[in-house]
Amino acid sequence: MIEGSCHCGAVRWRFASVPEAATTCNCTVCRRYGVLWAYDFENERILVSGPTQAYAWGNANLAFHFCPHCGCVAYWRATAPGADGRRRIAVNLRLAEPEQVRAIVLDRFDGLDSFADLPRDGRCVADLWS
Repeated sequence: MIEGSCHCGAVRWRFASVPEAATTCNCTVCRRYGVLWAYDFENERILVSGPTQAYAWGNANLAFHFCPHCGCVAYWRATAPGADGRRRIAVNLRLAEPEQVRAIVLDRFDGLDSFADLPRDGRCVADLWS
């Protein structure tokens, strides 16, 4: 299990296992937030708590939730459930303690140009923090 919280502790999340990978994305929002995403479905492996404000733009399929007190981006959540009734969600692994996430492999996603997964380059979360 991995847990994360915003800087002031008002917003928290819990990932019930260790994710296979963390995603870095270069889209116009993610590169500004500097986030590392771990994905699942709301109230399955990911639980979130605390008051947030949300930001959505464009087609508004996703809302980015941040702490209204300290401003940390905690997670994004699909604005509507999928066809199976489940709601996709991703938590920001940068809100976890480094020792909990340091060995997680990085996946890269080109959200800016091709909207495609990029090849793995062998890096893990710890490589971003050294």
